[in-house]
Amino acid sequence: MKTFVSILHVIFSLLVIGSIFLQPSKVYGLSTTISGGAETFFGKNKSRTMEAKLQRLTIISMVLFVITSMVLVYLTNH
Repeated sequence: MKTFVSILHVIFSLLVIGSIFLQPSKVYGLSTTISGGAETFFGKNKSRTMEAKLQRLTIISMVLFVITSMVLVYLTNH
């Protein structure tokens, strides 16, 4: 059981690392702020973008990573 949870833990940690590295940078210059401000404010289907999917994947994999961390601590102490 502990080996299975450890393998899941490694998979979830790699998913977290990969999804964080694939997300675009949030640092923009002044020209991007002026020209792209209306697009981000009035943009439609924001939840369908690749960025939103990566954020969702990051959140889900982080939650699963924390859960497997707690399960591994429990299994190690018993």
